[in-house]
Amino acid sequence: MLGIKTSSGIIKAKDLDVRSVHHAARSMPVGHAVVRLNENRRALLNEVDNARFSWFHVKIAFVSGAGFFTDAYDIFAINIVSVMLGYLYGSNIDAQGDFSSIPNRTLSTAQEVGIKIATPAGVLFGQLLFGWLGDVLGRKRIYGMELLIILVATFGQAMCAPSMAVSVIGVLIFWRFIMGLGIGGDYPISAVISSEFSSVYIRGRVMTAVFANQGWGQLSATLFSFIVISAYKHSFIHGTPSEVLRSIDQIWRLIIGLGCIPGAIALYFRLTIPETPRFTIDIERNIRQASRDLSFLLAESDTYTVEPDAANQRIIARQATRNDFRSYFAKWENLKILIGTAYSWFALDIAFYGLGLNSSIILSAIGFGSPKRGLPAAAEIYQNLHNVSLGNLVLSVAGLVPGYWASFIFIDRWGRKPIQFMGFATLTVLFLAMGFAYDRMNASSGGRAMFVALYCLANFFQNFGPNTTTFIIPGEVFPTRYRATAHGISAASGKLGAVVAQLAFQWLKDVGGENKFLDHILEIFALFMLTGIFSTMLIPETNQKTLERLSNESQDDFIQPVPASCTSPNSPGFFDASGFQTAPIKLHPLDSPSGPSRPPTAFSLQGRRKGTSGSLASHYASMSQLSVSS
Repeated sequence: MLGIKTSSGIIKAKDLDVRSVHHAARSMPVGHAVVRLNENRRALLNEVDNARFSWFHVKIAFVSGAGFFTDAYDIFAINIVSVMLGYLYGSNIDAQGDFSSIPNRTLSTAQEVGIKIATPAGVLFGQLLFGWLGDVLGRKRIYGMELLIILVATFGQAMCAPSMAVSVIGVLIFWRFIMGLGIGGDYPISAVISSEFSSVYIRGRVMTAVFANQGWGQLSATLFSFIVISAYKHSFIHGTPSEVLRSIDQIWRLIIGLGCIPGAIALYFRLTIPETPRFTIDIERNIRQASRDLSFLLAESDTYTVEPDAANQRIIARQATRNDFRSYFAKWENLKILIGTAYSWFALDIAFYGLGLNSSIILSAIGFGSPKRGLPAAAEIYQNLHNVSLGNLVLSVAGLVPGYWASFIFIDRWGRKPIQFMGFATLTVLFLAMGFAYDRMNASSGGRAMFVALYCLANFFQNFGPNTTTFIIPGEVFPTRYRATAHGISAASGKLGAVVAQLAFQWLKDVGGENKFLDHILEIFALFMLTGIFSTMLIPETNQKTLERLSNESQDDFIQPVPASCTSPNSPGFFDASGFQTAPIKLHPLDSPSGPSRPPTAFSLQGRRKGTSGSLASHYASMSQLSVSS
């Protein structure tokens, strides 16, 4: 069992016995008793920070990662599906309905933008909403809700059909926006859960393992597309025109619908994960329940109870309020971190989604895997779909997936900032090379192969670089009461970049002719990567540091005695010496050690975000409710 150094020597969590806590509460001055409560809190957090790697960490990585697998699959499957939708519902339809015109059908610019922008737009709102809810209601309470939204919306996409009143593209856009809300909720909650449950020395790798499932999701989307398209080869080659169209319609619904499977598997496990100890301690103010929940994390059998007869003493602790939020982020040392995490993610997603959602267009523009000329219409459709899915599969295998696992290896060795610096700098060079040499490379088969190689390198250094670190750092650098909210703000900034990228890409790519502006788009990506280098300078290094140390708040006086100015239940909140607003809190009396206890998966409405107006009588807490014994 691990201990920490305190004002009275070394304290261990299992050494917090009933008699010492009871005696402290009755005989020591309130100030000394509060010091003891702070020591108890730090002892429990110290155990989380130094816990040995266990199967619980594996479970966290698996359950959180399954959501990211589903997210990436659903987001990037549209890359190949949009081509099929163009064949079925696109413009350029021959007036006579000639089947030979189908290979030339594509979605209009408005349809393409709507399909590809709906999900990032939904993700943006979902990240803000669920990030805020994660701090107000708790991580566990809403964990699984976002997955239910994803499952319902994915099923809705697979089942949608055209009607006299609404086009199928319009229905798809609606469901993809709803799906985006759920995907957006997954980002802050999964990041914060994996961060708050992890030990200091493995936190980067656990969070990277969670996020790396995005790569497997992208790979699976392209692999399943390739397999399903290949399975329908006979229908394309030997079927009638109506059978070919029916096959295309079945294929895109299968590809989208398969995204429900991993989410359905992960749903049960998400509903059974306990609340994070940090939220239970710092927001719910229940040290005893946090100690119980630690039994899932630590390889020890100690249990903790509360001494029911301890004297009641009113105390205060920092709460998440509007005034406290403004006070915290009014300090430049905190605000600059939020600006750094938010803008870095914005700059990265300009290129990440600009390439990721349009790789089929770029591969077709350079003639990579283009169908042979003179083929029958059905055979041309099949070969185009086959080649596009194969090209995306190559990009995933050669660049996307290896980049995540390179980050996994080095994230806790090099640190977050060096990897982010390296990634942005390398991407700047790669996009400049791809942009300025685009026409020259596109002029020969060898040049096109070189372009694809640079494309794979760009994918690699996006993931072995800022795509991974922009997810990890916001989940570490903010205090518990704002960690999910600030992560949601940072992630939403990234999705704003994705929305901007899609709008700009679709309307700029054909300036001067079809796909004639692609080289300049790549140069614009390089500019944003360059700006990401400067925003990284605003971010602190988080490697091998506790979350409490990174919060820029003193932990010695996190719990404080109620001063004379707040002895009245109707007294307003006040600002302590550190400049943070504090408010008294209240927890209902806990059951006795012999009575039934709340299971780790239950939830209490105590200690939530409160406004600063009105009576504070309901916020008071007693030391008996915050003391711990073994």
